[in-house]
Amino acid sequence: MKQQFKGQCVPVLEHPKLQDILLIPVIGPRRDLKKHASEVIVGAQCGYAVLRGAHVYVPGIISTSRFLKAGDLVSVYSDIEGKCKKGAKEFEGVKVFLGNGISELSRSEIFSSSGPLKGMGIRMIEPVYLSPSFDNVLPSQLFLQNLPSVVVSHILNPQPGERILDMCAAPGGKTTHLAALMHDQGEVIAMDKIANKVKKIKQNAKLLQLSCIKAFCYDGTKALSVEKKGHEQEGPPFLPESFDRILLDAPCSGMGQRPNMAYASTLKEVTSYKPLQRKLFTVAVKLLKPGGVLVYSTCTITLSENEEQVGWALKTFPCLQLQPQEPHIGGEGMRGAGLPLDQLKLLQRFDPSAVTLQGMDINSLQDFREEDLISLANKDCIGFFIAKFIKLDSK
Repeated sequence: MKQQFKGQCVPVLEHPKLQDILLIPVIGPRRDLKKHASEVIVGAQCGYAVLRGAHVYVPGIISTSRFLKAGDLVSVYSDIEGKCKKGAKEFEGVKVFLGNGISELSRSEIFSSSGPLKGMGIRMIEPVYLSPSFDNVLPSQLFLQNLPSVVVSHILNPQPGERILDMCAAPGGKTTHLAALMHDQGEVIAMDKIANKVKKIKQNAKLLQLSCIKAFCYDGTKALSVEKKGHEQEGPPFLPESFDRILLDAPCSGMGQRPNMAYASTLKEVTSYKPLQRKLFTVAVKLLKPGGVLVYSTCTITLSENEEQVGWALKTFPCLQLQPQEPHIGGEGMRGAGLPLDQLKLLQRFDPSAVTLQGMDINSLQDFREEDLISLANKDCIGFFIAKFIKLDSK
């Protein structure tokens, strides 16, 4: 990190409530950066990655200035409305400045007629947000995650020897964390219905040397077996009451994701998640053993996908009971879904709008006390929701 930050010292903090977590403050936005005449336009997804410390790879580049050569200093912008045409020589639409870099390739190489290249296109040297890159840094020991995504695994609290189901597992950050919390003893079944994403889960498990993870390409809504089989099969579908604990990190509208410069989903797409979440939840309840724990989470901020789903679940499944969460770092649930106050206090909602965020440079960082930085880290994260249920004995 000192090498990346040119000798400047950025603190690495241990989280007092989460012993396996390191927190690293992000420096920015840097307002003193000079913009260059030569411009490169990237897509929104590439732009998010750059804001989090990545370089620009060729597939993310949409447009460059007409005479771009390898070695040129360039300013990089994100096309947040998706209106820039591939290969354009200039773009006057809405764009957000991401920082400066050095082009590794010429314009003709980037937009080669023999097919798109892969690999690095722009090496970022002055990003607006100074966030360390962890490419090939202790890859078998470190895993980058948002704080609430870490918290949710601790709340499920898997124990060595248990059988755990991660229903919508890709890309495997929570899956691998669950396996690590179990000391790689027991079984973590990870499912996702997209094959490439399942491949990523397997790659992460191998990289982190975790052998208790079994990943399957399967639709979670169909994971319940109606046939009684003589033996317990390894993969889905599964018999009822097969798992000690289940994590349902449900597909959602993703409105809590950060950084996010543009939200492209339509109202129809946003409202399509609620019925899917209920289908998955129903399967999860049936797959859970009596006495087992079910954790439901989303990375969105809407009442309809969060507190309203909890209200529906408690009415639909009398065997479920809300449980306190440990650790409880975020706020309580939001009012408006008809849940009583005692139940709202059992829910956990991370709301980045609850804190006034300020720019941070290297100098102001030195003035912060460690406890203030940790308090800021607990709030300056993605929007996220967590509910923890126990399934009472069905008899």
